[in-house]
Amino acid sequence: MTRYGEFSGAVAGGCDRLVHPAASEAERPRQRRLVGLLLGAPFLIAGAGVTLVSANIGAAATFAVIFAVLGLSWLAALLVAATGRATAIGVAALAVAAAAVAVIVAAAGGLTSPAAMLFAVLPLEAAWAWRTRKAAALGAIAAVASVALAIFLNASPFAEGAAVSAWHWLLPIAWAATLLMRATDLLGRGVPAQEAKAADGLEAIVPAVVLRIEDSGDVVEVSDRARSMLRLQPELLFGTAFFDRIHIADRVGYLCALADIREGADIRSVEMRLRLPRRNEEQAGDNFQPFALELMREPGGAIVAMLRENDTVAELRDGLARAADAAKAAEMAKSNFLAAVSHELRTPLNAIIGFSDMLLHEMFGPFQEPRQKEYVGIVRDSGQHLLDVVNSILDVSKIESGCYAINPEPFRFRDAVDMCASMMALQAEAKALSISIDVAIGTGEVKADRRAVQQMLINLVSNAVKFTPDGGKVEIGAKRLGSRLHFWVSDTGIGIAEEHLSRLGTPFMQIQNDYTRRFEGTGLGLSLVKGLVALHEGTMSIESAPEEGTKVTISLPVDGPALQSEPTRGELMRLPAGRIKEMRDGSLRKAG
Repeated sequence: MTRYGEFSGAVAGGCDRLVHPAASEAERPRQRRLVGLLLGAPFLIAGAGVTLVSANIGAAATFAVIFAVLGLSWLAALLVAATGRATAIGVAALAVAAAAVAVIVAAAGGLTSPAAMLFAVLPLEAAWAWRTRKAAALGAIAAVASVALAIFLNASPFAEGAAVSAWHWLLPIAWAATLLMRATDLLGRGVPAQEAKAADGLEAIVPAVVLRIEDSGDVVEVSDRARSMLRLQPELLFGTAFFDRIHIADRVGYLCALADIREGADIRSVEMRLRLPRRNEEQAGDNFQPFALELMREPGGAIVAMLRENDTVAELRDGLARAADAAKAAEMAKSNFLAAVSHELRTPLNAIIGFSDMLLHEMFGPFQEPRQKEYVGIVRDSGQHLLDVVNSILDVSKIESGCYAINPEPFRFRDAVDMCASMMALQAEAKALSISIDVAIGTGEVKADRRAVQQMLINLVSNAVKFTPDGGKVEIGAKRLGSRLHFWVSDTGIGIAEEHLSRLGTPFMQIQNDYTRRFEGTGLGLSLVKGLVALHEGTMSIESAPEEGTKVTISLPVDGPALQSEPTRGELMRLPAGRIKEMRDGSLRKAG
């Protein structure tokens, strides 16, 4: 019985593969049975042709008829698989079968032959395939028509010389044997039928795909719900195909759960991602969807797995994607707004600064009051300060949106340091600060955007001068280590507490709040430096402690960054994960 069950299950699985994919759950069993009949019936007809008809029409004609029957019947099975029109094809097959039975009975000697029992094939097979009264009635009508046709053929020259023989019992007995085997499966005594019934029961209880897995890990059975839930034919998950569709990061958890079940565990649950067919051709990459898998063992049987959609993870992932898109859109809108506003402010500010310079130089006559010249100087200094802020906002916006273009070229790094020191000399003298330069002799040239490097130095030295008390010291140093240039700016200023280090480099962020801070500024200087360093594929680290000063160290590749010829929006600020961690977390550390 076990061997028969395996054979019957294999036959049923083969017929199931020929069912049209669009067939409903109720229609699939009917199409499967019809395909089985269309594939198996020609062998019965061929046997009848060899034993009955060949004596009357000759061997050559008999083989021609056999091949025609086989071809037409198997063509009908393929049409069911390709079109799914089982009803129309079933009716046509029933009509052809009625004619074939009439020919067989007439060739066997007419209604007195045991072959006449084959008339019962038509209603019984129709009822077995469709399981409806209408199908049984249609089969009975076909049987009556077949009887009439057999009587007509028996009276024609076709049946002359036909004699009843004991061999004619072979055909009814062979068909009765096939009917008996199918009745056994129908009554639930076959192994595949039991498994199918159990699978249907589990699917009725929980909305899940039910799988049966051997101890080796091979999937041997998959329920029909895989077609609707996974958009996959069940046979595409047999063997190791199910394991191959599991995300590689989730396979260890699945194998561990499977091993626990083998060792006697009652139940194990695993969250995993499965690679499924893409919903549309426009979807890029692999389509991994979250699922929850519960494993258990049947009493004395195989391992049963219930695969369900993990709605919680799916909702969280969709929500995270929507939030990320919204944040990205908001960030882009902010950058575009700041860039547009900054650009519009530069024109009137340039006019204010230009006319203020003309008035200060008394190009149109002297001032009548000394305070007038003083006020014009304040207007000019305020305009210049505001223009510097606007330029910084514009540069930061360009960097964040990926529109800041750099032009690397070789230059002596010492020249950039000297220029920065000369520019900041007046501000340092006003606070009695000393600016020292410690650039190693072997520093040489570096390939980078000269304007950007100078901007880094100016911003760092400006911050150092701003936050260093009178009489302090600021140092600019540099040295070359292998293929990278390391330069730093250190001061003896107020320093930064450890808990505030992670906030440095954020645009418009000041360590002190608006009510307690003693120093003016927008917080854009360090943010701009951080962005320019990233564009050069460099790193930045900060060492600081309260009342002990601050040291900012930057490392740039001597041979320049590997950038595209033209910047692409949104791509220039993308760094490897390790680089981002170095700039934002691990490199912002407290001295000592």
